[in-house]
Amino acid sequence: MVLRRVAAPFLAAVAGTALAALALPGAAAPATASQSTGTPPAAVSADPPPGGALNGTRLMDGTALYPRAIRLEHAGAANGTIVASVVTFDDAGGHGAIFTSTDDGRSFERVGTVTDPGAARGLCCSTLYELPQQVGDLAPGTLLWSASVGQDEDESTRRMTLPVWASTDQGRTWEHLSTAAVAPTAKGLWEPEFAVTRDGRLALYVSDENQQPAHSQTLVQTTSPDGRTWAPLENVVAAQDPDLRPGMPVVRRLPNGTYLMSYEVCGPVEDCRHYVRRSPDGTTWGDPAALGHPVTTADGTHFRHTPNISWYDDGTPDGRLLAVGQMLYGANGGVLPGSGATLLANDAAPESPWSTGPAPVGVLDPWNNYCPNYSPTLLPMPERGEVLEISTGYEAEGGACTAYFGVGDLPD
Repeated sequence: MVLRRVAAPFLAAVAGTALAALALPGAAAPATASQSTGTPPAAVSADPPPGGALNGTRLMDGTALYPRAIRLEHAGAANGTIVASVVTFDDAGGHGAIFTSTDDGRSFERVGTVTDPGAARGLCCSTLYELPQQVGDLAPGTLLWSASVGQDEDESTRRMTLPVWASTDQGRTWEHLSTAAVAPTAKGLWEPEFAVTRDGRLALYVSDENQQPAHSQTLVQTTSPDGRTWAPLENVVAAQDPDLRPGMPVVRRLPNGTYLMSYEVCGPVEDCRHYVRRSPDGTTWGDPAALGHPVTTADGTHFRHTPNISWYDDGTPDGRLLAVGQMLYGANGGVLPGSGATLLANDAAPESPWSTGPAPVGVLDPWNNYCPNYSPTLLPMPERGEVLEISTGYEAEGGACTAYFGVGDLPD
C-alpha cells in the first residue's frame, strides 16, 4: 500500500479513506475453490487513462492489487503450472484471489480464494510461495500465502497481523497454519515475503513501522522450524536516519546457495530508490544500518518505488536477474521516457551495472500511487526465451485498479 510510505502521523488520517477507496463497487466476489471467474478476460482500452495499462490482458473483473506469480517446481504432475495471486475486495472485506495458468501465461483461471477472518478489517500486500523442501511436516510443493491484515481497525486498538495459510492442492483450498507476527503497537506490518534459509527454517521478511520514533520503518525477519511457531522479529535494515523507510523486501536464493534481498528505501534523498544486499544463509544480512547497494545502469538509470526482482537459469553458472519497478528515473533525478514499460537485467552480479529492456506490460505514466505499475511481478520462462509480467493499472471505464498480464521476450 502507498500508505506505508507516508509519515506516521499521516497514516491514521488517511488509512480509512484510502483503503475504502480500494474496495471499489463492482469488485468481483471470490470464486469457490473449483470455479473460474466465468468471465472472459478483457483486453486493455485503446485509449488508456493516466496510470492505465498500454497492453496486456485483464486478469479478472474488478479490483486486483499486488500481483504475485510463481511456477510450480515441486508439485509432481503439476510442475510447470503458473500460480498467481492478487488482493481483491467485496462487501465482506479483502480476499486473496488465486489463479492458475497451464499455457505459459497466455490465459488464467481462478481456482481458489484465501479469506482470512481478519481481512474484513483490512488486507494488503499478499505474497505467494512454493516450499522447495520439507519444513516441519510441510511437504515440498506446499503453497504458502501471507498478507498484511487489519489496517482498517481503529488506531487506538489496531494490532496488524501476518497470518500464514497453506495449500496442498496447488491453491484450490487453503488452511490457516499460524500467525507469524502481531504488531506490538498500532503501526503497520507490511509486505511479507517468504524464503527457506540455508539451515531449513522458514523465513518471513516484512516492513515494520513499530520501532517509531527511532525508525520510521525497518526491514525485519522472523523464522520458524515448522511454519507454526515463530521467533521474535529482528532487524535486517534499520537506517541511522530515523526518517528513512526501507521496505518491500523480495528475497531470491541464488545457485551458489547465497541469498539476495531487493527492497526500496523511501524518505529524504532516497525517494524509494531500489537497493539490494546479500546473505550467506538467508538470515545474516550484514550491518542493519548500512543501506545496501543501489540498483542502477552504467548511466545512472534506476527504479524508484515498489521494486521487484526475479532470478532465472540462463545456462551460465550464476544465472541472470531481472528487476522491475513502478517508475524509471535517470541519474539527474528526473522521470525517464519508458517509465512504466521497462525492465532491468543483470548477469547475477547486482552490484555491477544493469541493462534495460522492454517490459511485457506497459503502464502509462505511472506515479507514486497505490495502483499504476505498483509492485509488478515477473516470472521468467527461459526455456521459451520469455518472461511473464503481471502489473496493475486503472481501468478506462469505472476507474477500478486491476491487474493485467502479458508475455514478452527476455531482455538481452
